[in-house]
Amino acid sequence: MSNASSGAWSPRALRVAVAGSVVLMFAAGGLFYYASQVAAHKRAANAGNETVINIHPRSCEPNALTVPAGKHSFRIVNQSERAVEWEILDGVLVVEERENITPGMSQVINANLMPGDYAITCGLLSNPRGTLHVTPTAESEAQAKARPSMTAFIGPLSEYRVYLSQQGSALIKAVASLQQAIEAGDLDAAQAAYLPARSAYQRIAPAAQRLAELDNTINARADYFEQREQDPGFSGFHRIEFGLFKQASLDGLAPVTQKLSADVARLKQELLAQSIAPEQLTSIVIRNLLSLAQNRSKGEEERYSHTDLNGFAANLEGARKVIDLLRPLLAKNHADLQQRLDSAVTNLDSTFNGLKSADGYRPYDQVDAAARQLIASQSTALADALQQIDPALGLSSL
Repeated sequence: MSNASSGAWSPRALRVAVAGSVVLMFAAGGLFYYASQVAAHKRAANAGNETVINIHPRSCEPNALTVPAGKHSFRIVNQSERAVEWEILDGVLVVEERENITPGMSQVINANLMPGDYAITCGLLSNPRGTLHVTPTAESEAQAKARPSMTAFIGPLSEYRVYLSQQGSALIKAVASLQQAIEAGDLDAAQAAYLPARSAYQRIAPAAQRLAELDNTINARADYFEQREQDPGFSGFHRIEFGLFKQASLDGLAPVTQKLSADVARLKQELLAQSIAPEQLTSIVIRNLLSLAQNRSKGEEERYSHTDLNGFAANLEGARKVIDLLRPLLAKNHADLQQRLDSAVTNLDSTFNGLKSADGYRPYDQVDAAARQLIASQSTALADALQQIDPALGLSSL
């Protein structure tokens, strides 16, 4: 048999390939319809309870807000010429956020806010922050009184703390290997070391992304800096990724990696110093999965290295850990919800496994639109299932 004929596809193989593509398209379409219906239901539930914020190049309008406690929607309209983000901060902790809002477009944040004073970020990281004052209501006070006993959550929260400690140590070690390769002047070794370091971060990203300032130094993309890749403030993983994979150069990366090493060591300390309330255990994972579905599934995150799938799989590992920690609390009276969670995890895991090759996960620029949409829809489905945990356990739901 000639080389030409051996490389050709048989009619049967072509039919199988086409059928597989059609199945994938239908699966993605079905899940997209489900996700759009869920989103429409949420919009209807929050109708009439929405505040519009316009983001301009260097400011937000309004930049001082007052809303009642409870569920509230914020429609963020990007009036600038840059992709931007908007966050609600409680001290150093991120309460809610929306990333990568494209110019001329709007996105909605549905938040469930407790009374208190918060800060809000506005577009570029260098822009001044605003304020958000949340006033108490009869419902918020009643909800606080009805809060269930925290005794049952001591075990899961303690185990998650151990998980963060272990994964934080793994991250420090992986970044140290990356730093050694860069300082040794070995581009190939540094490119190889980037992947495990990045994956180690993504396993704890839901918790790390609560720490706004520290997460920005470790994980912010070039979009959020005035001069993009050339901005002096652009550092962390994505500055290193830009040098290693876009420029294929180690120039200037040694000090960036040294700072990253110090930052991830501090990250572990901060993660262990911050307490996590029971309802935050699921909400941080939900936020991470929705970020995956709405933004990162488009290829925005690892745009220079195209190693997105490794990060997505690491995010799923982190989500699975939280589900497993809460399994004993759900097993007694919420078997149906547990089954839904396990099914959503299995579906997403199966999709990732289908995008593997002999060398690991496929580069994301080789993943077609149907597969990307399927990842987005399945991530949304898992986030929706996770949102049912807090009501099931008697906690406030976001």
